[in-house]
Amino acid sequence: MKHALILCTGNSCRSQMAEAIWRDAGGGLWKASSAGAKPTGNVHPLALKAIAEIGLPIDGLESKHVDQFLQEPIDLAVTVCNNALESCPNLPHANEQLHWPFDDPADATGTEEEIMNCFRRVRDEIRRRIQDYLT
Repeated sequence: MKHALILCTGNSCRSQMAEAIWRDAGGGLWKASSAGAKPTGNVHPLALKAIAEIGLPIDGLESKHVDQFLQEPIDLAVTVCNNALESCPNLPHANEQLHWPFDDPADATGTEEEIMNCFRRVRDEIRRRIQDYLT
């Protein structure tokens, strides 16, 4: 089984959504994890809602530090924000590293519905990018 590690600074929104989506899209051929250089310690509730809306499980998603993956073999490491690209350590056991920057939905402003729509948009962008990579 291949292992994808998705990295973001806080490991609370984009990387969490990507982890859940990758687990599903990987069809049992991929293990997916996410981590951050400065994890917030929680997963944003709207990220969880966005994941649940597309029928993916949210159990087991938690904010983790990238250091716990430094010695693990990683087939693919993907940074999903520019800060993570700069602040995450080099992963010596990663076979491939990619950078896919997405907007941070936690920065969205407006009404509750406008903010939730931002989370949905970013979720869908992440989903398309992962599906494109896997096909």
